[in-house]
Amino acid sequence: MQIKLLAIGKTDHQQLQMLIDDYQKRLGFYIKFDFEIIPDLKKVKNLSEERQKQKEGELILAKLNNTDVLILLDENGQHYDSVGFSEYLQKHMNSGIKQLVFVIGGPYGFSQDVYDKANGKIALSKMTFSHQMIRLFMIEQLYRAFTILRNEPYHHR
Repeated sequence: MQIKLLAIGKTDHQQLQMLIDDYQKRLGFYIKFDFEIIPDLKKVKNLSEERQKQKEGELILAKLNNTDVLILLDENGQHYDSVGFSEYLQKHMNSGIKQLVFVIGGPYGFSQDVYDKANGKIALSKMTFSHQMIRLFMIEQLYRAFTILRNEPYHHR
């Protein structure tokens, strides 16, 4: 199995990008991982929230293969602790899927078409974080999950 993380828009903060790069490199020791940025839409001032979600949704769906399992990072998704999330990943790896795709949406969330295509939703917290920070948190949690599965000391129980 491989994991892909899709996100709308580039990371503006250099320090944040350095941490993302570090965890992405670490994660590569455990699994094939791809972090793909979908460029921000242009001229969004002229678009309604719904139209912006629809356009971003089209870009997200264009990045998927028919066999991908799509999981949305969504405030109304399932909550896991780190051990539970590692078990969630293990179940997907055991199922024989080719690619697990996590998606961080744009500022207004996801279009209905993306929700309809999704195989599940995960919430990282009940709190709200910037889309920039969520990238780091998600990649770090993926890394943490693999260290848990390998019984390595990164995650202290």
